[in-house]
Amino acid sequence: MASGKEKKCSRLIDCSQCPHASEDSLFHIKRRRSAHVPSEKCTQNCIIFMLKGELLINSNEYPGTILRDGQFILQAIGSKLELLALTDVEYVIYWFSDLPQICEARYRKILEVAEAPLTYTPLVTIPKLSELLYNICEYLDEDASPCSKFVEIKCQELVYVLTCYYPLPQLSIFFYPISQYRQTFHYFIMQNYDKVKNVEEFAALGGYATTTFRRLFKNVYGEPVYEWILNKKREGILNDLQFTTLKITEISQKYGFDSLSHFAHFCRSSFGDSPRSLRTRATKGEVIYNKK
Repeated sequence: MASGKEKKCSRLIDCSQCPHASEDSLFHIKRRRSAHVPSEKCTQNCIIFMLKGELLINSNEYPGTILRDGQFILQAIGSKLELLALTDVEYVIYWFSDLPQICEARYRKILEVAEAPLTYTPLVTIPKLSELLYNICEYLDEDASPCSKFVEIKCQELVYVLTCYYPLPQLSIFFYPISQYRQTFHYFIMQNYDKVKNVEEFAALGGYATTTFRRLFKNVYGEPVYEWILNKKREGILNDLQFTTLKITEISQKYGFDSLSHFAHFCRSSFGDSPRSLRTRATKGEVIYNKK
C-alpha cells in the first residue's frame, strides 16, 4: 500500500531521444515584476494564457494591451511580440506550428469564417479551460523534462476545449491572425520567389534571419524553401521552353544560371534532356514533364 505523497514511475529512457517528440511546446512561465521580453518575430504561432498578475503586450494585434489573469490571446507566426510584467506574473504559453486537431471540421469552419475585428480583445477562460490549465501547470511543475508524447496529448485536449467550447463568432476573430498571416506570407512568396537567386537573398528581402525564414516557410508550405524554389524554377523553365519564343540564353539568364553548361546540366537532371532538345520535342507537339 502506498503511503504519503504518490510518486510517479522513474524514467527508463532519455526523453530527448523519444521518437514521439514534437516541436509544439507548453511552458508554465513565472516572471517577477518589471521582467521584460524584447520585441521579437515569432517563429511559431503562440497562445498566451494568463494565470496571475498583469502582463503588458505590445504587438500589431494587441498594441499596449494589458493581459490580466483569466484572459488569453493568440499571436501568429511571423508577428512581433514584446512582453513586460507590470506585476509578478504567471502564465502558460503554447507554441505550435499547426493546431493538433480532434475535430478538423470545426477548425476548418473557424478559418473559413475568420474575420478581422475593429480591435482585438483577449478571450476569457471558461471553467473547463481554467481547470485544464491548472492540471497542465501541475504536471509541468513536477518534471523539468516532461514527456513529449504526454504534452502532445494535453495540447490536443487544450485545442479541443478552445475550439469546441467557445462560440464560433468569438473564435472566428481569435484565429483571424493565423488565416491572415498565411495569406500575407503567401502573397510575399508568390510576388518575389522568381526575383531571388537563393534562400539567403529571399530571407533578406523579407527582413528575416535565414533560419527563421526557413522555419516560417516550412510551417506554411509544408516543405523546405530550397526544394520549393527549385520546383518553381523547373515549372517556369518548362513553360518558357515549350510556350515562349525566348532564346535559350535568355531563359538561362532569367533563372539565374551562371553559364549555359550549368543550365543544360540542370535541364538534363530535371527533365532528362538538354534545353535545345526539349524545345525541339515541344515544337513537335510533345508535352514535357518535370521528372522531380
